[in-house]
Amino acid sequence: MIVAAHQPAYLPWLGYLDKVAKADLFVVMDDLQFEAGNFQNRNRVKLNHGPAWLTVPLERGPQDQRICDKRIANGGSPREHWQRRTWLTLETHYRKSPHFARYKDELADVYARPWQALIDLDAHLFDLARRWLGITRPVLRASSLELVGTKTDRIIDLCAKVGAKIYLSGRGGSTTYLDVAALRAAGVTVIWQHFDHPVYPQRYPEQGFASHLGFIDLVLNCGPDSAAILAGAGAATAREALP
Repeated sequence: MIVAAHQPAYLPWLGYLDKVAKADLFVVMDDLQFEAGNFQNRNRVKLNHGPAWLTVPLERGPQDQRICDKRIANGGSPREHWQRRTWLTLETHYRKSPHFARYKDELADVYARPWQALIDLDAHLFDLARRWLGITRPVLRASSLELVGTKTDRIIDLCAKVGAKIYLSGRGGSTTYLDVAALRAAGVTVIWQHFDHPVYPQRYPEQGFASHLGFIDLVLNCGPDSAAILAGAGAATAREALP
């Protein structure tokens, strides 16, 4: 069995979802320390002036607070609430996208529900992304596994607890800390994700193509073709333990 893992993401980008699709089981590392400035509570979409961040405001907490314990800051006036601002931004800049009407109601519902925990919002959007893109791989939260250790030791414990013999890793920070030899000694083979970002029709084409956006940019522009576009971009996966 191939297992992959990553911290939860807000409006995850296509490379994140490609990794989910290539695994037999995906584990959301919701019990890791929250990292300010990462993608757990923000991501980008394409506006008329270029890519821009959509950010979920969070309550202050201890520096070592886990992602699964982060709370959303829902203060402020109704007119300035982050959910209203986000929905107005999406509606303004994507309503003329070819497939906005197909997904509008479910997307509007996201920004009408009362959210308290960041992990619940991220999980709901993750579920939408997988359903809209036809990704059926099972998902677990790391907080349910009581993992021990850090970095490579944590991955070894993860693989042991879910019965995985292959670990699919991204090519980001993992290449600097992942001890491939230690995993091999524990009976786990490492394979590295290969993902070529697809180019597809977008709003505001005069700006050129913007990559590494939240998944809704692909879905609202390409609709039912999105799954095939994503699958084609992630067709190859390196199966050797070399970054």
